[in-house]
Amino acid sequence: MALVPTLKTWLLVVPALALLGVVGYRAGDRVLHAEPATSQVDGPQAGEATSAVPAEARQLARRLLGSERGTAVASGLPLDLRADIEGDTDLFAYAQRLQFQAANGNAEAGWMVSRVYDYCAMYAMDPGGYQLDNTLLTGMGMSASAPMVAARERVSRRCAGFVSSDNLGRPLILTQRLEAAKAGNLAAEASLFAEGHPLETAPAYRRGLVERVMDSRDPEAFMALAPGMGQRASGDSAMSGLVAGDQFSELAWRLAACELGMACGPDSVLMNNFCANGGICSQNGGQDFATFVYDAAVSRQGAGKMNVLVEELVKQRNGR
Repeated sequence: MALVPTLKTWLLVVPALALLGVVGYRAGDRVLHAEPATSQVDGPQAGEATSAVPAEARQLARRLLGSERGTAVASGLPLDLRADIEGDTDLFAYAQRLQFQAANGNAEAGWMVSRVYDYCAMYAMDPGGYQLDNTLLTGMGMSASAPMVAARERVSRRCAGFVSSDNLGRPLILTQRLEAAKAGNLAAEASLFAEGHPLETAPAYRRGLVERVMDSRDPEAFMALAPGMGQRASGDSAMSGLVAGDQFSELAWRLAACELGMACGPDSVLMNNFCANGGICSQNGGQDFATFVYDAAVSRQGAGKMNVLVEELVKQRNGR
């Protein structure tokens, strides 16, 4: 899955998205951007915050926090490792359990660790600053700010426990996905391709990967591949005859993932992530992803074409 919601090919203007441009403010030395930064917070405030507490004390607090959380959640993981990323799971504790499984060669656990890091990265960069940004957005009094603040507050609740020293930035996420892909996880492999870091660059590999994703009918692999199948695939001969290369294609892959069972409801990580971390928010809190797309991103004339593309992706290939 993309590190940041990459729906820049959408033919829509969402008021909440504009907020992230409006809030190019400075609060001390912090700046809120539409894209999450990949480095830790700089400036005098950050230095004062870290120097106020000795490193040994911070490390002890983290160990105690991990121990306390460990007693509050089940020690094992469900057979479906993907299940707990939805709902109100404590994602800090969830990631700890996943990391243990990933270290023992579980490729699925490695992929899900990367998804948690992706979801929590913007919060973890500066938890205190994240809350201040929420306060600022609320104080703006704009109708479009309400759903964004609600989404960001949910991220805060679920990601509590992560801190800036965890370095949940792009390098760590890519490293985690590379490990999961090499261990055999197809969604992680698709995500690397979509983010411009494929395991191989040959045309035959690229086309073969897309076909493997289609054959897998794995909704997470469909969703992970989606950002690489829109405008980025335009002119790529390896994608000839596939759903790729125009503004509808990325959305079609995402909608197909929902059709195949991806959690795409109003309270899903997908919708929450787009709103909290990408500023793409539905003004109707009851909309699922598909309804939102057809309402905000696809014209009536384009709806028929979108339906055809989604059907092409979700149907069994070659009679399988």
